[in-house]
Amino acid sequence: MSRGAEAPGGSETSGGSGGLRKVARVVLLDPGNRILLLHGHEPDDPADDWWFTPGGGVEGDETREEAARRELAEETGITEIDLGPVLWRRRCSFPFAGRRWDQDEWYYLARTTRTETAPTALTELERRSVAGARWWTCGELARARETVYPTRLAELLRTLLDEGPPAGPVTLDTEIV
Repeated sequence: MSRGAEAPGGSETSGGSGGLRKVARVVLLDPGNRILLLHGHEPDDPADDWWFTPGGGVEGDETREEAARRELAEETGITEIDLGPVLWRRRCSFPFAGRRWDQDEWYYLARTTRTETAPTALTELERRSVAGARWWTCGELARARETVYPTRLAELLRTLLDEGPPAGPVTLDTEIV
């Protein structure tokens, strides 16, 4: 489910035409302040691609924090993290895999010393649409010609690294793709 937000991940049954999907995303930083992004694409068109933060839909009665940890583990294999505060909140709407996804996303700050990734529990849709992961420096992200979601991620990351986490979650502009 990715474009303006979540590449596949989490419950694929909530969201879309059924209302606003609750999503937890992770801004994962390594000791060098690089951010981990996943590379996604339309399941039937690998040329229609983008980069996005790990994360996915809240399942059952789990909290968003629990969803953030679960999704990160499933999509990257990384479980050794210090999960910090919610940095940003964003609403987005985008087409993916033949339907429209409407999401309310919360972006959690997390830090890890582990940089090796290995997905452990991708859904069938994720297996068809996630092409890998990469650690990006802030400078690389600022110079990227690829599509990245949220679209202001390079600027947001620079502010985070320069000023630290905001006092409370910052509401980002709604993105409709």
